[in-house]
Amino acid sequence: MKPLKRRVRRSILVAHVAVSVGWLGLTVGLLTLSLTAFRTGDPAVAHASTRAMKVFGDWLVVPVALASLLSGLVLALGTPWGLARHRWVWTKFWLTLVTVGLSVFSLRPGIDAAAARGSVDIDLVIAPAVASATYLFITAISVLKPWGRTRRGRPKVSVVPR
Repeated sequence: MKPLKRRVRRSILVAHVAVSVGWLGLTVGLLTLSLTAFRTGDPAVAHASTRAMKVFGDWLVVPVALASLLSGLVLALGTPWGLARHRWVWTKFWLTLVTVGLSVFSLRPGIDAAAARGSVDIDLVIAPAVASATYLFITAISVLKPWGRTRRGRPKVSVVPR
């Protein structure tokens, strides 16, 4: 892929940060709602919490997750960071890919089932807690950029015979 022009790169970077932080906020909101539904003794509160979770799950989880993944891929492939040149970028990619898959194939169906029952199992408390921790970790490595380059990202050293 050709390198992105400065204005395009910066626009995509802003969009990526906004969507990724939104994804973190969404999972914290889901965690709050699931804890409320799990801990309350009031069936009406539990039902309201699971219905709110369903709105988030139906309208936000998949588009936000995919937007984060796609904008990150465009940035990785269109900038010198690359996708597999630095360990932190490679780690972010795989963690994002796994969490997108879990969001689509596990979290959303779990939210749908909880909304139908009007109550939450511990699984639906653990899932957004783990997701929130994962997104915080991804955010931290995005800022700190630890671990250096991968083998693929190291400069080629050529030995000149004497």
